[in-house]
Amino acid sequence: MKHLHLALCIACVASASCAPKRFTVPTDPGSPLPKYEEIHAQVAATCRGVRTLTAELALRGRAGRQRLRGRLHAGFERPDSMRLELVAPFGPPVFILTSRGTTAVLLLTREDRVVRGESAEAILGALTGVSLSPADLQAILDGCVVPEPRATGGRQHADGSASIDLAGGARLYLRRADTWQVRAARRAGWQVEYPAWEGSFPASVRLQSDSPSVQVDVTATLTQIETNAGIRPDAFSIDVPSSARPLSIAELRDAGPLGDK
Repeated sequence: MKHLHLALCIACVASASCAPKRFTVPTDPGSPLPKYEEIHAQVAATCRGVRTLTAELALRGRAGRQRLRGRLHAGFERPDSMRLELVAPFGPPVFILTSRGTTAVLLLTREDRVVRGESAEAILGALTGVSLSPADLQAILDGCVVPEPRATGGRQHADGSASIDLAGGARLYLRRADTWQVRAARRAGWQVEYPAWEGSFPASVRLQSDSPSVQVDVTATLTQIETNAGIRPDAFSIDVPSSARPLSIAELRDAGPLGDK
């Protein structure tokens, strides 16, 4: 397990970058927001139409005991397909994680170890502390926050912001310039912030756990965003070398940033 721990920490180096300024969530009860459904339809118009999403993610922040800094190549296809590659400065990626439906595979390329038979959500949680399904992670990155957003209520607040409740318990927080724009959100277990946008898509996403036991606070800067382009089906699978030795989810969790080893 010592060697596995070292491999997983290739991208876990000290980061001197300052965290972006937090969005201050309004605490007043607010008053009813007129036409909240129309406002939500406007802010969700683009992300609802995203069938595929590819991007490069520059990561920084903290997970458990470790400060994180790294670069991910990410690809998603609705409803539940995902490919993540943690890029190393030289040589092959540190890991490749693919998922389609309920089938997920994690290959630690430099350790020649493989995790099978677990969900992508469980593998991501063990590897990084971010226990989210591919559909949820795509929704957070494209700005919809949840995969099938439906507005159920809205409030306007004293500081000029607005909040919109979504079916399932999530809540969006918006500010208005020329148009309304999502600045933050809450969903089960997580607070999401959108410090910067590039056109209709987030340029920066901050994800912070609500649970003290998880202790994840990571910001992703998105570049090279491409949507609704064709992605080959084989992108969501891995040719695992016959030499790769099995790795259990428990071993992965122990070696990860939230583990005990």
